[in-house]
Amino acid sequence: MKKLLFVVLGLLATVAGVAHAQPSSALTFNDPNPQRYQLKARASELDPRVKAHPEIDFLIETKDGKPADFQQAAVDTRVAPKGKLVIWLMGHNQGLFDRWNSYGLHAIRVHYANKWFSICCRENPVGEECRGNIRLEAATGEDFSSDVDIPKPDGMMARALKFVQWLAKENPQGGWDYFLTEDGDGLRWEDVIMSGSSHGSTTAARFAKHQKVSRVVALCGPRDNYQTWQSLPSATPENRYFGFSHVLDGGWTADHYCRSWEMLGMNKFGPIVNVDKIGPPYQNTRRLITDFDVDGNTRRAHSSVQPGGSAGKDADGKYIHEAVWKYLYTHPVDVVGEPTPPDASCIKNQR
Repeated sequence: MKKLLFVVLGLLATVAGVAHAQPSSALTFNDPNPQRYQLKARASELDPRVKAHPEIDFLIETKDGKPADFQQAAVDTRVAPKGKLVIWLMGHNQGLFDRWNSYGLHAIRVHYANKWFSICCRENPVGEECRGNIRLEAATGEDFSSDVDIPKPDGMMARALKFVQWLAKENPQGGWDYFLTEDGDGLRWEDVIMSGSSHGSTTAARFAKHQKVSRVVALCGPRDNYQTWQSLPSATPENRYFGFSHVLDGGWTADHYCRSWEMLGMNKFGPIVNVDKIGPPYQNTRRLITDFDVDGNTRRAHSSVQPGGSAGKDADGKYIHEAVWKYLYTHPVDVVGEPTPPDASCIKNQR
């Protein structure tokens, strides 16, 4: 009996040792001087095929001749890498990039066609496929919409690929080549986290319906209240979608978020959790909300769920949602909460 006990204990110790020795990913850094790298490059300088589309306010230069197509990237080789690349689909947010790097994530922001929203699909009522199709064309550079003409070099996918290819050569210490396919001609999308805020979060979710990715993090989104793409079959498993928004955001008061979250299937993995009342791991849910005081300002509420001037802070000036941001981008996707039935009070058909 004692001998059997020793054998079992020995096996457990071996398994524990192996588990402890396993790196967080197959990616390791080879950097003689570990540090945080921040890089930027113009899309038009990385790919000569790039062009402007002024018809949808998608420009390479501003009216005064200043570059409009800079893209940002960052990695911290002092932090063990998770082997995941965040692609951010909104204006550059230094606070988010800082945090992603501290979690061991690589991050890039690409310049892609996101100004069409105030120009196209303005009919009332708008067609059910109109915005979703433009989002997919802007993301892929493929012909999904008759309202715009965005070729591949100007879509998010190609621009992200060209950027990572450049980063692999420019910053080999950062291990960017890990995210390229074996032939170097594509991105390893299953190791990509698609994320954005507002308009960008909606495009991130629409793209993930089409292309399987590691996870989607939608800050103050997705919206598209008259569209039906949210209920399409998803290439990305439903448990990989995460959302975070403020209850005074217009997306809540008009039922846009509850509608999209349920149509995406996020209610299958936990209830809506108020992060100001329940701490991590937030019942392992995908649907997170906050109701901290924004003085009734709906505009502030909309932008309050990411680092910045609108975010919640404590008496010492520290952000109150640090644990939330870490959860959204690093919580294991296979650890899920209890299924929750659809909310009958959330209006799904908004026509």
